[in-house]
Amino acid sequence: MGSLFPREANHFLSVEKLAAPHIDFFLAKDRESALGCVALADYREYGEVKSMFVAEKARGRGVAQALLSHLKAAARDRKIPTLRLETGQPGLEAAHRLYERHGFTDCAAFGAYKADAPYSRYMELSL
Repeated sequence: MGSLFPREANHFLSVEKLAAPHIDFFLAKDRESALGCVALADYREYGEVKSMFVAEKARGRGVAQALLSHLKAAARDRKIPTLRLETGQPGLEAAHRLYERHGFTDCAAFGAYKADAPYSRYMELSL
């Protein structure tokens, strides 16, 4: 993400923050190789999709689809009513299409995100 966006426009979480009690981290693996990951931050009134990433060697194999489907099921199990996400733009159009296929639509900035952030796109999905 650092190669795509300025530092102030990167909102990924550190490993330490991903280990917080309100965050579940999901990893897609093929034997011993990590293919992709995604995290679900549970804020009770909504869940936030964080740290969605698929390794370049695994792209086009349905890994992102499987991770996002798993995250949505986990959110439903936890009775989270809405999923939200912040994603970068431009440059992540494939990710935007994935989110749209899963029913996400554009929404206003939420949480600590800024409404006028030039590199951010905000999306949500009612579950």
